[in-house]
Amino acid sequence: MSNRPAIVQIDEHTTDEETTVTISLSWQDEHFFGTASGSPEGSSRARLVGEATLRAVEEVAEKRISLHLEAVATTEMGDTQIAMAQVLMDGVPVPLVGSALLTERDATAATVRAVLDAINRRLEQVL
Repeated sequence: MSNRPAIVQIDEHTTDEETTVTISLSWQDEHFFGTASGSPEGSSRARLVGEATLRAVEEVAEKRISLHLEAVATTEMGDTQIAMAQVLMDGVPVPLVGSALLTERDATAATVRAVLDAINRRLEQVL
């Protein structure tokens, strides 16, 4: 059994006024959910995905940790697109950084994976 949460589902609902993203993670045969809402602008989407992921992780950790999404971005590395996340965790003096390969069909999942990559090693110490 993995000591790391796994992505189960990513839901997004957008209206003219707001986008709401819900991330479902699985850990030890249980599902945990995190939600974030904000601007419907496309430029806000990755941040909402990252925030929702962190809220789900806090649920996994039974709120024993506090996480803050400092930054989320994508970049090119050679011919490859990469999603990156920088996360602050209470009690950890340095930012945590993660990355994941990004493809056209799973850009949202790549953002979730980058956030999880940033925190997984520290998270294992808490769980």
